[in-house]
Amino acid sequence: MSPAARRTTFAILALALGGFAIGTTEFVTMGLLPQIAEGTGVDIATAGHYVSAYALGVVVGAPLIAVMAAKVPRKGLLMALMGFFAVSHIAIAFADTYPTVMAARFLAGIPHGAFFGIGSVVAASLVSHQRRTAAVATLLGGLGVANVIGVPLATLLGQRYSWHLPYLVVGAVAVVTVAAIGVFLPHQSPSGEESMRSEMRALRRLQVWLALLIGVVGFGGMFAMYSFITPTMTELAGLDESYIPWVLAAYGIGMVTGMVLSGRVANRVGVLKGIIIALSLVGALLAVFGWAAQVLWLAVVMVFVLGVLPSIVVPLLQTRLMDVAHEGQSLAAALNHSTLNMANALGAWLGSLVLAAGWGYGAPSLVGAGLALLGVGVAVLSAVLERRARVARSTARPVETANV
Repeated sequence: MSPAARRTTFAILALALGGFAIGTTEFVTMGLLPQIAEGTGVDIATAGHYVSAYALGVVVGAPLIAVMAAKVPRKGLLMALMGFFAVSHIAIAFADTYPTVMAARFLAGIPHGAFFGIGSVVAASLVSHQRRTAAVATLLGGLGVANVIGVPLATLLGQRYSWHLPYLVVGAVAVVTVAAIGVFLPHQSPSGEESMRSEMRALRRLQVWLALLIGVVGFGGMFAMYSFITPTMTELAGLDESYIPWVLAAYGIGMVTGMVLSGRVANRVGVLKGIIIALSLVGALLAVFGWAAQVLWLAVVMVFVLGVLPSIVVPLLQTRLMDVAHEGQSLAAALNHSTLNMANALGAWLGSLVLAAGWGYGAPSLVGAGLALLGVGVAVLSAVLERRARVARSTARPVETANV
């Protein structure tokens, strides 16, 4: 490996380390909710607002930073985002009341979408066109590794010592990420075309909105099932609750596997076709998950596969957004993470509705199947419209030439 290639690899891994820190903090709160609730003097239901506060920070921060910082050099911006992330986690580590934890969690979510969005654009720019999806997948792979290693270890630290400690550790990882980005990431000045106005122009493109809609409804399907994975496995599969971390680890390993495979899928069948195929399989598996979950080994296998398939889609969807956004890549890529958090809220809400209606723990996965297949429909519509536009351009060109 040449020195330049080695530096590129370390630069992308530095971004992935930031993804690891973000993935750990995003999911560890769910595992430590009883401890945080007790420590801040609220009940479990109220403590659930800490999860919502972070998600709200993601939704608000992603587009705001992408637009407002359009002309800021990307290396410095990424370092600033992780620096802000580190400070907010130190604040969480020293917070001990409901208002202070809520505020700190909201602030911690603000850099999330912008870091992944801008980081994806930077990672893709460091490699050849054919390796863009693989580079984005490496960055996003930090989320998968967080679910396999970071979240279980952080949960263990919080349970054995103090719920504050994992957030302090995440803050330390963020500081290391800032240093790694400073050392390995090359300086990148925004192009002359990049501005608040050019970023906003991406929102005029129908294909950008269709790609974002794929994320909302398609991934809403996955979250409808995953939000209730613990009671589903204990009630339907008969699994003892003490083994749930192993099931979650299987899902995390599936995520890492999917991220690794996404680049190959993009090169083999193309970005949009890969999204359609993977989401179709997600819909099919979710449709039978309620039945399969009654057989323990089959349920675990399906949880693993349902970790693989959506994780193939995430880098593909990120690449798709960068392709169709043109000069507004940073905003579109950041908005992808806002929509994924909306998908989380949508899936969990619809899943809770069918559970409240008494339809049983197999029902959320059926709702998820419907949402995933709706996402497939949006992706197919996107492909049809793109093909029509391509045909229209090709037929118009000879006419223009003849008129000349």
